[in-house]
Amino acid sequence: MAAAVYAQPGSGARFEWGLAGAAELGRVCAALVVVDVLSFTTAVEVAVARGMRVHPFPWGEQAAEYAVRVGAVAAVGRRRTTPDHPWSLSPAALSIAPAVADLVLPSPNGSAISAAASATGRPVVAACLRNARAVGRWLRQQGYGSTDAPIGVIAAGERWPDGSLRPSVEDQLGAACVLDALSGVPGGLSVEAAVTLAALASTPDVPAAVRGSVSGRELTESGFTRDVDIAVEVGVSDVVPVLHRGVFTHA
Repeated sequence: MAAAVYAQPGSGARFEWGLAGAAELGRVCAALVVVDVLSFTTAVEVAVARGMRVHPFPWGEQAAEYAVRVGAVAAVGRRRTTPDHPWSLSPAALSIAPAVADLVLPSPNGSAISAAASATGRPVVAACLRNARAVGRWLRQQGYGSTDAPIGVIAAGERWPDGSLRPSVEDQLGAACVLDALSGVPGGLSVEAAVTLAALASTPDVPAAVRGSVSGRELTESGFTRDVDIAVEVGVSDVVPVLHRGVFTHA
């Protein structure tokens, strides 16, 4: 009985963190939303908006081998791009790189969660600050959000050097924006989702909060300010990337 409470039963929209949280909610939710603002889900939104099919893949050298098998281009680390291979996890780079039909986009957080969640067979949606409202609207239009068809919103978070989960401001706020768009779903919000949503009310300037967060400053100090600029454009996109058969495409 105790284990059942981890799934936050009796609510239409639920919230958890990381890969373990996604596995827990993935057992019971009818749809999952993955939020990794800096930068996986923002990169997915940018790429899908340009007509690319995005294959999520856990971080590692095997991504290049997988890309060869599926006839795709493999994105590389931000600092490993070249004029001949400009595709990376950077939303700024993806916004100007030549559009390709299929892109393998590895990351240690959002991509790994998405790839694992796809095994449930349920819809997995990539959400960020740019498209959170559109994602919430689409989910409601599809009839999700009741106690019989609950939505699980997963904040990817970051990693400490030892590999453990580091909850992050940007993903909490991104998830809160999705939950804000889901307010009023028939099943209501779980306590965890409602508390996460409350963070939005206490954050009058979401872009400033993300810029000032640890992750935002880390990217800025590493020379990737433009990635943060793109990620904090709140509500500018109607693109809803849905993972089907291992590939994100526009719903």
